[in-house]
Amino acid sequence: MATERYNPRAAEPRWQKAWDEAKLFETKNDDPRPKYYVLEMFPYPSGRIHMGHVRNYTMGDVVARWRRAMGYNVLHPMGWDAFGLPAENAARDNKVNPRDWTYKNIETMKGQLKTMGLSLDWAREIATCDPSYYKHQQKIFLDFWKSGLVERKSAKVNWDPVDMTVLANEQVIDGRGWRSGAPVEQRDLTQWFFKITSMSQDLLDSLDTLDKWPEKVRVMQANWIGRSEGLLVRWALANPPAGESELEVYTTRPDTIFGASFMAIAADHPLAKKVAADNPELAAFIEDVRHMGTSAATLETAEKKGFDTGLRVVHPFDENWTLPVYVANFVLMDYGTGAIFGCPGHDQRDLDFANKYGLPVTPVVLPDGGDAKSFHITEEAFVDDGAMINSRFLDGMRFREAFDEVATRLSGVTIGNRPQAERKVQFRLRDWLISRQRYWGCPIPVIHCESCGAVPVPAKDLPVELPTDVTFDKPGNPLDHHPSWKHVGCPQCGKPARRDTDTMDTFVDSSWYFARFTDPWNDKAPTTLEYADGKNGWLPVRQYIGGIEHAILHLLYSRFFTRAMQVTGHLNEVKEPFEGMFTQGMVVHETYRAGTGANAYWVQPVDVNIVDVDGKRSATLIVDGSPVEIGAIEKMSKSKKNVVDPDDILASYGADTARWFMLSDSPPERDVIWTEAGVEGAHRFVQRIWRLVSETAPALTGVAASAASDGAAAAISKAVHKTVKAVGEDIERLSFNKAVARLYELLNTIQPAATALVDGKGDQAGAAALREAIEALVVMIAPMMPHLAEECWSVLGGEGFVANQPWPRFDPALVVDNDVVYPIQINGKKRGDLTIARDADQAQVEQAVMALDFVQKALEGKAPRKVIVVPQRIVNVVA
Repeated sequence: MATERYNPRAAEPRWQKAWDEAKLFETKNDDPRPKYYVLEMFPYPSGRIHMGHVRNYTMGDVVARWRRAMGYNVLHPMGWDAFGLPAENAARDNKVNPRDWTYKNIETMKGQLKTMGLSLDWAREIATCDPSYYKHQQKIFLDFWKSGLVERKSAKVNWDPVDMTVLANEQVIDGRGWRSGAPVEQRDLTQWFFKITSMSQDLLDSLDTLDKWPEKVRVMQANWIGRSEGLLVRWALANPPAGESELEVYTTRPDTIFGASFMAIAADHPLAKKVAADNPELAAFIEDVRHMGTSAATLETAEKKGFDTGLRVVHPFDENWTLPVYVANFVLMDYGTGAIFGCPGHDQRDLDFANKYGLPVTPVVLPDGGDAKSFHITEEAFVDDGAMINSRFLDGMRFREAFDEVATRLSGVTIGNRPQAERKVQFRLRDWLISRQRYWGCPIPVIHCESCGAVPVPAKDLPVELPTDVTFDKPGNPLDHHPSWKHVGCPQCGKPARRDTDTMDTFVDSSWYFARFTDPWNDKAPTTLEYADGKNGWLPVRQYIGGIEHAILHLLYSRFFTRAMQVTGHLNEVKEPFEGMFTQGMVVHETYRAGTGANAYWVQPVDVNIVDVDGKRSATLIVDGSPVEIGAIEKMSKSKKNVVDPDDILASYGADTARWFMLSDSPPERDVIWTEAGVEGAHRFVQRIWRLVSETAPALTGVAASAASDGAAAAISKAVHKTVKAVGEDIERLSFNKAVARLYELLNTIQPAATALVDGKGDQAGAAALREAIEALVVMIAPMMPHLAEECWSVLGGEGFVANQPWPRFDPALVVDNDVVYPIQINGKKRGDLTIARDADQAQVEQAVMALDFVQKALEGKAPRKVIVVPQRIVNVVA
């Protein structure tokens, strides 16, 4: 009798409902089992999940389900990174309230995520836009402020004059606002900052403790923090304006000081402003610079421009040598001192600037093996190491010796009653500007009073909630032109005052959410210390999973937050938020274009028919058969239309097929190429598992599972126990694709015995071994294909949910191979392998090696000079 095909459309909703009714994945904080916290980066509620979500959350779910099977009390929560600009854009464009738009999207995406069969504790669900969440964020802000970790100060920002808001560097594209297209200005605004720089050294040093993070992520963070050891050099002004006498420059390359040909200062440097007061042309140049962005990418790609101030500085080692001082558009005030000395020979940016303005270029570092007399630099700066030349008393020295010599000599000279130079450590990391001129964000809980200044909102008045009656028909922040929300009495003196109308950067919302998940029901405090960290707490997150695009800011800000929350008493002992970090690859797909020339357009995969004839693929439009060009494989994007809707896949194949394919196709840290053939292959495996279990189950009724020690069944038992051990180790290492491959192999091993049993050809020992094998297979696929596993477990007559079953135990005696494979080398070159009993002694190994055909052929009948046997490793025959 033919077995009915497995129907995921019927099975998956049924098991999801059963799990929900049993509250199977709700986690108890007081559960005595060891705790394990697995978390995937929570999504922004854009309205639809995408295939990247499917991959990310499947990986986390496999870890969570496996850890439960290993006896852990697992916390696996979900929430929503719900504040942000897209909701405001939707409110403006669609005439809806941002809150309504956001919660409608949350409802849709939550339903989609539930169809994936994720073992999430939905009882702990949070949304960062909910006042019950941001109430505690406001409390954290005030506690940080009280502890000296928050500062309000003037800073230069990117200002969009049309949208009337501050833009992040990443939102400035070619000098224009990413949304309005208006030329961006640099403005000095009073803003709120988190003093992350106070922890720069610790954030850098502690990277060495994160041995379960990808090395590339740690390197990216280290570069972002950017610690450098340099020299602060004071250059005397030869013709100083009133009130000025020197120019301070921070440099990491004082060894190149004799290659200096100009000084460059930022447009907002005090010296530049002073000179510009009497120089209209310079003032106009400074105004032009204000319309550039402040990002490193903008400065790197923009044309280098400068303005000669007419000022000159005296070289520290030669009072007769003066250098011109330029205002330059590539120097920022917030790094170092806002001034540099230009060494064109050994910095490409400086060289481009010098060539443009006809300034001298003197090489002072000679490449190893170069000739000082003939070495010249014209278009390309020499930036590598070498020996000093054209540098007087430094000639012949290398970098470190020259650095120390300059530092020693100048530190012994005074200028203005201070040493002319002093060693200094500098960080690239800047304080975190959190102020945003936006409505849809967490309100900053501060009241501004003309008499009392900036006053914290009393704790009893939190949360400061966003008003719901806002309009988006005017440029700028709706909170600014709300008729009443910002007007309030001062908590200290009672006089009329106003609320701060800025909201917090949305990165703040995601910098502590992982801590809130540990006890989201605590209404009195952001965290419950008993549950957050320490002996019985959840933190740090044992396994965090998310995209590489968050490798710097989100992870760095979260690391700052755990330290700051420790200072303010919201955490006990935890310093690092995430013990293990994994960055998964993207989901990519072929691109397709129809039409030709100017009329070409991108086509969705669902609209394309692919034909493969003898390995040659061609494509046509399904609607009319017109030809389609198959393009490059790229990240799924709406612009290229190479997206696959998860709902379509789940409806056609079921969640387990999608999950299995995402895990099986490539290593998880690499991109996965989504193909219809791959999905169909995954679905065939689902059906193979189902046929194996459903056809064999009747014959296994009443059979007790046990391992076989001899006969044909022993091979099955051995394969099962080895697979149990290996798959567990693979999942622990997040090598999901390897675990999948082993389960394919196990199915192939089991299949013949299952067929024989169904045909009535099996024996009792074989049936018992097969029962053990199939039960173990079902439990092992459960973290990856949970619905199919539950259905199979039910057919086998298993008790309860397979999701509650412990991971199978393996017998150590059954996972040791009786044979060992020796690679055989002849004169150091591998020629083949020898398989022999593991307990064979050296004489037996040598005898077996000499009997091999390829060894006899290589020796040509002669005796070898030597046979070297490294036990259970390798054999080398020396002819």
